[in-house]
Amino acid sequence: MRINTAKRRMLEGKPAIGASVGLGSPLAAEILSLAGFDFVLVDNQHGFWEDDSTMLAFRSICLGPAVPTARVRQNDFYAIGRLLDRGALGIVVPMVNSVEEAQAAALAARYPPQGGRSVGPFGARFHGSDYRSWIDDEVFLAVQIESERAVNCAEEILAVDGVDGCWIGPADLANSMGVDLSTPEGAEAHEAAILRVLEACRKTNKIPGIAAGEDAQRRIEKGFLFVTAGEDAGFVLSGARGTLRKLGRLP
Repeated sequence: MRINTAKRRMLEGKPAIGASVGLGSPLAAEILSLAGFDFVLVDNQHGFWEDDSTMLAFRSICLGPAVPTARVRQNDFYAIGRLLDRGALGIVVPMVNSVEEAQAAALAARYPPQGGRSVGPFGARFHGSDYRSWIDDEVFLAVQIESERAVNCAEEILAVDGVDGCWIGPADLANSMGVDLSTPEGAEAHEAAILRVLEACRKTNKIPGIAAGEDAQRRIEKGFLFVTAGEDAGFVLSGARGTLRKLGRLP
């Protein structure tokens, strides 16, 4: 049995800190796992990933302490099942705007009777021969709340059985709201929407998450538990710039 240590942390009220990977490199995913993150999120929505490289990334992540997690390309029954069949222990579903869309994601994420997932986890065998006996308990399903419409019905979305929590997408949320984050008014409205989702998580006893980046510490202090603190391309860029600054090539 493989334990979803990130999920266990969050259920105990402790933050799970993750990194997302989009460059398509299983080795980058492995490095970030070995660095000590609680989970590594393979971004199939925006990242440069195919089926084979995604499966290799999950296996590489398991060489370190992190939990292999993935953002699916879209809220699709077969796309979600395909990531699980390759070894994901966590699934993030983008652009969930209604109860019906949350129910569709929950149906795809677990086997009957809890869900409707089809049997065929051929790429997940490295988790152990007893995989099917524990996966429904260990899998973590987060829906993305990243539109004004979703914020307005966040409590109903999060109350759906099988949804374990959310992962707020701040950038898409700002676009949906049509706010200018460089203004005090825009930033205040955006923050209020984020805090509404956090409160909805508390009311439904679901795990609050957010794509935080450099704002991770502040979000954790607010009570968010499923938090991404950066991504592979950003880490490469910041490390490279830091070296060039030390060498006097950048101000």
